[in-house]
Amino acid sequence: MGRSGPGLNRGRLLAIARKELLQLRRDRRSMWMAFVLPLLLVVMFGYAITWDVNNIPLAAVDLDGTARSRELVDAFRASGYFTVAARPARVREVEPLMDRGKVRVALVIPRGFAADLGAGRTAPLQVLLDGSDANTATIAMGYTQGIVRSYSNRVALRASGMRLPVATRSRVWFNQELASRNMIVPGLIPVIMMIIAAMLTSLTIAREWERGTMEQLASTPVHRLEVVLGKLLPYLCIGIADVVLASVVGVLLFHVPFRGNAALLMVLATAFLVGALGLGMFISAVARSQVLATQMAMVATFLPAFLLSGFMFSIDVMPAPLQAISLLVPARYFLVVTRGIFLKGVGVHVLLLQGLLMLAFAAAGLALATRAFRKELR
Repeated sequence: MGRSGPGLNRGRLLAIARKELLQLRRDRRSMWMAFVLPLLLVVMFGYAITWDVNNIPLAAVDLDGTARSRELVDAFRASGYFTVAARPARVREVEPLMDRGKVRVALVIPRGFAADLGAGRTAPLQVLLDGSDANTATIAMGYTQGIVRSYSNRVALRASGMRLPVATRSRVWFNQELASRNMIVPGLIPVIMMIIAAMLTSLTIAREWERGTMEQLASTPVHRLEVVLGKLLPYLCIGIADVVLASVVGVLLFHVPFRGNAALLMVLATAFLVGALGLGMFISAVARSQVLATQMAMVATFLPAFLLSGFMFSIDVMPAPLQAISLLVPARYFLVVTRGIFLKGVGVHVLLLQGLLMLAFAAAGLALATRAFRKELR
């Protein structure tokens, strides 16, 4: 095999690509991983992962039993955030309900609640929260404070006959419904494609070693970069097709808005996929075993893409060392691209930095794969 040469030979490169495509067609496991698994993951995660917190089960302990106290309970129910799941007669009955997970929040309205309001005094309330699910408890606390504040303003205005001096009119841009699926589905595409792309190419060179065909390949005049690019080309086409299918599923099945330029998304997806495929090929050249290469690809891509890309947790609130490490995760940049194109409809002038960083990642992936391939042939 040529260690250096005047340039890439298009015929040899396409011959390697055709050979890889034929091997891929005969490998049912790779075909399943290439076409079925990405769609399955998008659909499954799209339905399973949600950050929306609605219909929180509430226990209303109304010890006052007046029209005012019932009005407050109705305010909680009408908000849509809470469902009155129980009406215990005593506070001590709340704990068994929380132990069994029947309720997450308990609203305790003490005796004298209506009398305090009628006399113009501050009426105390007690809210008990199930902190075993800290996320839901935090959100429920925010909802509770908002409902009680709104109810207090209404009572005060009713008593004084005045109107609010300041009224706020809020408008949400890009995701008017504040639906978490609109963030999750575009975010799933980088995470899933990072894993799938690296796993697909992690089998390529290792497969040659296990089948004993690497020596035959090495005896040909083909350049090592031609081998890397030729093996990568079929998987790049598959990866682009997967991005298109995942985007169509997001729009048609999950009704995620697509406001940007589809061609720009494909161009930036190509840069991202080349880097991810190159990383998988590098792992394949180093591991020499399909099983080991698959495991290494999973570890090297799944956790960083899932945890450090900004998909699950905001990078801004992470500790500084993790923020620094996240700069090495290419899914972080493609996630900005997919969410920006899907939800905001932004163009290349906004995504230029992410595009350049993904191009650098693609160049680094190809260089690593070519270098590791040459080293393994020595």
